[in-house]
Amino acid sequence: MGGVRGVGRWPGWALPLAVAGLLLAAGPGRAAALVATVAAVRPAIVAVGSYQLRRTPPSHYLGTGFVVGDGRFCLTNAHVVAPVVEGKEGDTVLSLFAANGEGASRRGARLVGHDDDHDLALLAFDGPPLPALTLGDSHAVREGEAVAITGFPIGMVLGLHPATHRGIVAAIVPITDPALSSRALTAHTLRQLRDPFPIFQLDLTAYPGNSGSPLYRAADGAVVGVINSVFAKRGKESALTDPSGITYAIPIHLALPLLHAAGVKGPER
Repeated sequence: MGGVRGVGRWPGWALPLAVAGLLLAAGPGRAAALVATVAAVRPAIVAVGSYQLRRTPPSHYLGTGFVVGDGRFCLTNAHVVAPVVEGKEGDTVLSLFAANGEGASRRGARLVGHDDDHDLALLAFDGPPLPALTLGDSHAVREGEAVAITGFPIGMVLGLHPATHRGIVAAIVPITDPALSSRALTAHTLRQLRDPFPIFQLDLTAYPGNSGSPLYRAADGAVVGVINSVFAKRGKESALTDPSGITYAIPIHLALPLLHAAGVKGPER
């Protein structure tokens, strides 16, 4: 009760001003931290696509990926590379496109491992190593945590320029829930019901081209997830007539078995 009386002595305008002052004091520091984080993350972001010399244009964008391990591997979504791996792109070469300050350099790539249960794919690519991202502890992620993503939401239409979007982890939810109706059950959702796993529901905007982008902590750039708009919605929103615009991410710890099976080692935090 004494605490309530103490607050009551403040003028009506004093508490809102005090709160605003604290927010302003924290804001610039957080913004500066994100600027530094994005600058460190961008060199590790690559476009994933296919290449065929006789095609116009020869390069076809499929999604985003990010460099891991010793700088010669890229992690992305399995559905991003599926058109090339399954031959749906015809006689094409799986490729990565990395920004080099003057445009983009193409590198041949090959699939070295995939995890269809979590829609993840690991690629090895030609050429010298690129900067790799540090993998964080996705088990330690909490709702409300500040995060960001960097990728290619509209592909290479306007050039190879990674775009960053920031937000928070809105919720940590199961990949799928018991269906409200048997009509919503599919073979895909049944598999997920038998072996459920958590995903991150995010309060930020991602677009189809962002599939495969890293979800990282805004404070230090440690990767805690992989953006996924297609695979997650098939399970999480299978009971919805009109899928939402919510963005989801697969926690990065689910990618570790894939990386370790391929002998990929790199910085983890």
